[in-house]
Amino acid sequence: MNLRDKNAALLLVDFQVGFDDEAYWGGNRNNKDAEKNAVQLLEKWRALNLPVFHAIHSSQDPNSLLHQSHPGFEMKAELKPQADEPLYIKNVNSAFIGTRLKEDLEQQGINTLVIVGLTTNHCISTTTRMAGNLGFDTLLVSDATATFDRKGINGETFSSEIIHQTTLANLQEEFAEIISTEALLDYV
Repeated sequence: MNLRDKNAALLLVDFQVGFDDEAYWGGNRNNKDAEKNAVQLLEKWRALNLPVFHAIHSSQDPNSLLHQSHPGFEMKAELKPQADEPLYIKNVNSAFIGTRLKEDLEQQGINTLVIVGLTTNHCISTTTRMAGNLGFDTLLVSDATATFDRKGINGETFSSEIIHQTTLANLQEEFAEIISTEALLDYV
């Protein structure tokens, strides 16, 4: 698979400062290298002049770290879009709902979408599921996404790594190909 021949787009989702506050999101984030891996992919996409798209979350809850009035809404500096890279602001988990992402991808003839971002079990899972359902060949980069510990319905704590791995397992083959940064870089 040569992603250059496929006009594969890179979609970066919710790389926002607010996700640096682990306690707010439930504690203990897995995969502390997610941003570093996303930067590697972003630099490669830009060097090859492949299409790059960004989406960030704008919470409607004024108390959320991702509300536009809070500094946590800001994108992480190393992953901000360049002038020619579209930025979509979403209010729900999917980068496709309430944005022009689908239309813009189709207009550019993109049928392969590579997804990275935060958090694995929320916006990444939802966006990946929709991408697959909309007919995009979808690749999700396992080590360029991350999540946090979660409380279960009976009060038990599930580790961020378990949440991450089970989310990836649920998406594998049904909605996307799960791939590492290193393996993906071998394709481009």
